Amino acid sequence: MNVPLTESIRNVAVVSNAGSGKTSLVEALACCAGSLTSPGSIQAGNTVSDFEPEEIHHRTSLHTAVVRCLCEDRVLNLLDTPGSPSFTAETRAALRVADGAVLVVNAAMGVRSELQRLWGLIREAGLPCIVFVNDLDKEGTAFAAMCEHLTKELEMPAVPLILPKGEAAELNGTVDLLQNCVVTTRPDRAHAELSPIPSEWRERADQGRRRVMELVAESDEALLERYLTDGTFTDALLLEGLRAAVHRGALVPVVGGSALRNVGVQTLLQSLLHLMPSPAARARIAPVLGVAATEGSPSVTREPAATAPLSGLVFKTIIDPFVGRLSYVRLYSGTLEADSNVYNATRQVRERGGHLFAIFGKKYTPVPRAVAGDIVAIAKLKDSLTGDTLCDEHAPITLPGISLGRPVMSFAIEPKSKSDIEKVSVGLHKLIEEDRSLEFVRHIETKEMVLSGMGQLHIDVTLEKLHRKYGADVVLHAPKIPYRETIRSVAQAQGKYKKQTGGHGQYGDCWIEVGPLPRGQGFEFVNKIVGGAIPRNFVPAVEKGVVEALHEGPLAGYPAVDVRVTVYDGSYHVVDSSEMAFKIAGSMGVKKALEAAHPILLEPLMTVEVEVPTECVGAVLGDLNARRGRIVLVEASGHMETIKALVPQAEMVSYATALNSMTGGQGSYVMEYAHYEEVPRELAGRIVEEHKAERHGVVAH
Repeated sequence: MNVPLTESIRNVAVVSNAGSGKTSLVEALACCAGSLTSPGSIQAGNTVSDFEPEEIHHRTSLHTAVVRCLCEDRVLNLLDTPGSPSFTAETRAALRVADGAVLVVNAAMGVRSELQRLWGLIREAGLPCIVFVNDLDKEGTAFAAMCEHLTKELEMPAVPLILPKGEAAELNGTVDLLQNCVVTTRPDRAHAELSPIPSEWRERADQGRRRVMELVAESDEALLERYLTDGTFTDALLLEGLRAAVHRGALVPVVGGSALRNVGVQTLLQSLLHLMPSPAARARIAPVLGVAATEGSPSVTREPAATAPLSGLVFKTIIDPFVGRLSYVRLYSGTLEADSNVYNATRQVRERGGHLFAIFGKKYTPVPRAVAGDIVAIAKLKDSLTGDTLCDEHAPITLPGISLGRPVMSFAIEPKSKSDIEKVSVGLHKLIEEDRSLEFVRHIETKEMVLSGMGQLHIDVTLEKLHRKYGADVVLHAPKIPYRETIRSVAQAQGKYKKQTGGHGQYGDCWIEVGPLPRGQGFEFVNKIVGGAIPRNFVPAVEKGVVEALHEGPLAGYPAVDVRVTVYDGSYHVVDSSEMAFKIAGSMGVKKALEAAHPILLEPLMTVEVEVPTECVGAVLGDLNARRGRIVLVEASGHMETIKALVPQAEMVSYATALNSMTGGQGSYVMEYAHYEEVPRELAGRIVEEHKAERHGVVAH
């Protein structure tokens, strides 16, 4: 396989909500480009993009797949992204390394809130975009109406580039307003037939083409002046003006048709090849700023040229028990040779790379080298993970990483059998290396293994992979809430440990005072011993006993926090006193004092940010209030509203399911820990009793 020139490469992320026909469109584009002889189907489970067993089973994209097509001496790297909100991290990573995007809009579904969110991600990334309106062969769909919706609902500077030829089931082609011809294709034929526009379509085609010229002219003052002077554009000038406007984000071309019937796909392919920027063109508009290794050095850029120092970003990691580790890398500068040394600037380690591969779904074709702008897979990188920068060790640079978002759903997991314990731990750590939006922790307090992900589907698919790849099975249940205990008032108590045996005895005696600290302060130990009431060398033992005792509070055995503990008096025995005796005495004293200091139960509060369609705000607000939430802010953004609230973690365990039900799957949320607050008295008693019963049950068992 020949190594492409940077100017000939097009890296395009294909994004949309689930069920829009995105993967079918990628399949059709690969056929039109000549990379496939015939398209596969979702139902048959034989598409290029959806090749993982879990994707075939669920009949939806769950990971970003790279589909490399060669057409007209250009390399088109299509990044087919998942549509489910549970896998937004994959979409974010694809948009981070792409130079342009295709937003697939299903004409039958319309503009949904999830589509608005994806459009927001494209704009946030500053990427030029082309829209493909799919399923125009369905009843009740209209291309012109969809273009108006895009302009109104998404505030998109849409410019229609086609007219559908026929409606619904009669759709059999498109009028291409740029090429000024009719494009006709058949589902079983990759190449399109171009023919003159029939007389009955001529007036509508002229009006459509004139509208394209007007929008292009309005996007640039020099072009507007020329258009007003000449009254028209040549084909070459129209294409050049449109391309420049698309690169700046001033216009968004809209193409339409049917991916399954191969209508409109040829026009979309031409638009991608001729309107999307090359990596070099993209860098001229939006250069990627990196940080040099020298401390205090300013941001630097790398020229997207094969002769520049190497720099690239790992945006996807695959770890397979049989294939091994593959790292998907987007090169921003320089040339990467197969089996060469690279430097991971993020982790500051040297890596010895293996073979390089061009990627076509699950098919990997060896290539000798890759140049700036290209996307390839590298084998055998041991330490590099998604988001890491690979570069030349003699010209180190760290590129901006990938924002993956925080997990919103957590489950405690238990291995089904003892033989699964080691496999679960090893398997999940491998899966997290692949998918950095997963989190897996062992909570010391609750003694649970907790797996967190971006949604129910994300968790389900992860456990399916755990079973398939590593032969491990687990049971899920709601995680325990990490409650805390603290005190309201000051109290004193004596801790005295005295034990007489045949030889030396044990003697430790200390007086302890406890008092509350401001929330979040944790723990403070104060030594106020004077006059040698307790020898100096025994005071650290008292503190150690206090710290251990605070691990289990007086109410239900949850850790005690935000407590100041002062040791202010005591006594000792010259022969029988020891560190062990004073440690036990300190523990006894603080336990007695805590019981007398009006202990209370604390619970973690989460900062929750919920994004919902405007029509669902009332229901969501009511639900958050019922969950003891405090609304902090409600603000509108288009047809979506963002609600910020403080909600107890205990009330958020099943929130993802409830939000989906209230919003028809159109709502999303993120949350993170805020602080601890006192549990209302009426709830505290029940929580304490339940926890005590659970502990006694464990002991009895």
